[in-house]
Amino acid sequence: MEAFLSEWRVRLKPRRIEGTRTPRDSKPLIGVGIIAALALLPIATVLLIALFGTTDTAQWAHLTTVVLPNALGTTLFLLMLVGLGTVVVGVGTAWLIATFEFPGRRLFAWMLILPIAVPPYLAAYAFAEFLAYTGPVQGALRAFFGWQSARDYWFPDIRSTAGAALVMAAVLYPYLYLATRVVFLMQGRNIADVARTLGAGAGTVFGRVLLPTARPAIVAGLALVMMETLNDIGAVEHLGVRTLTFAIYDTWLSRGSLSGAAQLAVVMMIIVFSLVLAENWARRRQSFHGTRATQMMSRPARQNLSNGRALAATCLCAIPILLGFGIPVGVLGRYAIHRSEQFFTPGMQEAITHSALLGSSVALVTVVLAFAMLAASRLERSNILAGLSRLATLGYAMPGTILGLGLLFALTSFDNALDRFLRTHLDISTGLLLSGSAIAVGYVCTARFLALADANLRSGMQKLPPDIDNAARSLGAGAGRSLFRVLLPLLKPALGTAFILVFVDTVKELSATILLRPFGFNTLATYVYENASRGAVEEGAAAALLILVLAMIPVLMLSYALGRDRPV
Repeated sequence: MEAFLSEWRVRLKPRRIEGTRTPRDSKPLIGVGIIAALALLPIATVLLIALFGTTDTAQWAHLTTVVLPNALGTTLFLLMLVGLGTVVVGVGTAWLIATFEFPGRRLFAWMLILPIAVPPYLAAYAFAEFLAYTGPVQGALRAFFGWQSARDYWFPDIRSTAGAALVMAAVLYPYLYLATRVVFLMQGRNIADVARTLGAGAGTVFGRVLLPTARPAIVAGLALVMMETLNDIGAVEHLGVRTLTFAIYDTWLSRGSLSGAAQLAVVMMIIVFSLVLAENWARRRQSFHGTRATQMMSRPARQNLSNGRALAATCLCAIPILLGFGIPVGVLGRYAIHRSEQFFTPGMQEAITHSALLGSSVALVTVVLAFAMLAASRLERSNILAGLSRLATLGYAMPGTILGLGLLFALTSFDNALDRFLRTHLDISTGLLLSGSAIAVGYVCTARFLALADANLRSGMQKLPPDIDNAARSLGAGAGRSLFRVLLPLLKPALGTAFILVFVDTVKELSATILLRPFGFNTLATYVYENASRGAVEEGAAAALLILVLAMIPVLMLSYALGRDRPV
């Protein structure tokens, strides 16, 4: 999330690439080109399979007449509900925090970010347990009203599209809250004060002044929410919602149709590219007037709310925190405490080790690749290099399902070709060298999270003026020496932040991991998924709690960064 905000802030200013349009040295171009090609390999493979793969006619008819319409309709309905919920909660709470003074406002200002630390699949497991017939809510209702069985009353089913939308909106609304809160704080307040001096009430100011002002930020945040919704597989599968993501899994693994799965993936890619275009359009239209320092210094006082309205504002801010963070942590934490022996089981220790090794390896590789791309662009200042760097980070917008599907086919083809060659010439069999190992999981995570490392390092590097390079060069240092002896030490904070963010996201990653992991290879996420799939969420509660603790790291970093913008 910090990466998103950093990148977002950077994009508020127009990008200018000075110098020649083509690199003078071909080595940086070749290096960045290879990175971009490897990162785009899964996406390109999916497109090739969809265009040239063979599909059974009857199966294709079933896909186009039954699977695709149902999955697409469910996905669009889910996106609409999640979008509506996150806009109402995210924008509403951002408005309250930025505009009014009420009890607990300063606490809520950073606590409203907490739900973003909860992956949707963990939230789905917790909500399903919390609202189940044997859960505390229905148990309390039966005890209070004297009901004896489920036939005596009606209770909404969490295992539905509306239930999945509730779960996802509860943990994804911070994307809207963060984006619009920044606008309300740094731009909307002054405009709102002008409107109020002209006689506009609070509702009129919000609806006719602040909301149109924040529209680009809302679109950008909404696009991120919808991409996260499309990427999810654990929550929708657990809640029985058949989205496009689930249809891709089912078509490939249950029906054995790789081409059909790739064609469904292309439909999802069209939706994702539409969201990316909408996000870029929104960011181009986003602008702040005046310097940040001036805005902070001239920030006027917030409006004090009366007793009843203050209580209502406090409740409205507390409810999203309770739903998005309180319920998951409460349910999973209670299970974990009651089954604390899980932390020491061999399966759990193995999952922790795998997660630590995988996360560390992916974080290290992505940081190195991102630094190499940025260093090449800084040395050459070429439009071509900048374009290739952008292409290399495109994988972040793609759901893990699509990347996993494409990469598995590409690696399997490579493994089979290598095995045939070695069998023919050396009588050696390599088997599934890459596709049958954890390397495939690391590859797809690297392709997906390269954008996170790139955004953080880019933000840090853009704060270093070119004069530093020039000073080192004037003292006799070559390009490489000035890069590694001067710039690299100055980038240590950005390198550390990028490493942590990629590490945490890799540990949380589920969609691609369950698709590509070798037999017997469990991470914390797949350990939780396996237990939840067989109806034993409590057995994976300890792993879920560890994921939540790790996911809190970037959230606390973000809260600290926002806290520096005092008063909030």
